[in-house]
Amino acid sequence: MTGTVRSPCLAESINTALADLLDQDPRLVLIGEDIGRLGGVFRVTRGLRERFGADRVRDALLAESTIVGQAVGMAMSGLVPVCEIQFDGFTYPAVNQLVTQAARVGGRWNGRISPSLVVRIPTAGGFRGVEHHNDSNEALFARVPGISVACPSTGEDADQILRYAVALGSPVVVYEPIRLYWRRSSPPRSAEPARSPTAARVVRRGTDLTVATYGAITDEVLEAAHDLAPDVDVEVVDLRWVAPLDMDTVLESVGRTGRLLVVHEATKDVGIGAEIAASVAEYGHDALRGPVRRLAPDRRAYPPGDFEKDYMIGVREIRDEVLVMTK
Repeated sequence: MTGTVRSPCLAESINTALADLLDQDPRLVLIGEDIGRLGGVFRVTRGLRERFGADRVRDALLAESTIVGQAVGMAMSGLVPVCEIQFDGFTYPAVNQLVTQAARVGGRWNGRISPSLVVRIPTAGGFRGVEHHNDSNEALFARVPGISVACPSTGEDADQILRYAVALGSPVVVYEPIRLYWRRSSPPRSAEPARSPTAARVVRRGTDLTVATYGAITDEVLEAAHDLAPDVDVEVVDLRWVAPLDMDTVLESVGRTGRLLVVHEATKDVGIGAEIAASVAEYGHDALRGPVRRLAPDRRAYPPGDFEKDYMIGVREIRDEVLVMTK
């Protein structure tokens, strides 16, 4: 498969899913900065306040800790809050509420309550954002017991993830790639479905090497894979969730190809790629024809917009890394 395909963009799919969920469940409430009158800084919630009212699509104070804090109380009271944090770099004030309260409420009450709570976070770079607007903090929450973490790369997956998350009965953090919100074309993917709501998806079959990835950079990985064909046949696994992490799908893929490259947009050190590499070394080493490699930015702050191309991993870097691993 070559070229590009057109599909519903991420923002529209999320908006439609939220509208359906608000319509179906009177307990559902949206909370976030400017999500009502403005429709959010990326207009993802546009039109929902007019349709469902200010009580259910609530503009919050500019204080992330209070957004998540009131959501914890709502969830304990039987409501289903879906929060929006404007940018990933603004999540830090809410970490205490998410980690010490939301993630532990069920255990603290000995399982007598199962609070449903979703936190949507626009994430990652590629749109020339300023400081604090390009962070990729998925690994921060992926290691916290009691919190699930999703990273959709398509509108279809975002829709499925949201519908699953609001009914899970425990906190879910959904990282939404900013540069995909209004992108309408992407490299072609296999239509092969995921085996479960939290499973990874094999979006391109191949025989020579597996690339495990997630989020916006999945498009760059697929583009590199299509560029390299037929000389190198790359299999691409879109993880979709990083907590829980579907290692079964990754290990099965590595069993077919014998090689693994992990690509992600967050910095390399102590990240999702390191966890995958360790798991494959522990459980799939006998299938490997070479060492597992990771491709991700070095551990440094995201630079100003004029220099983001020097920081981000692109198609050329992915293609070069695959060629090094398969030569």
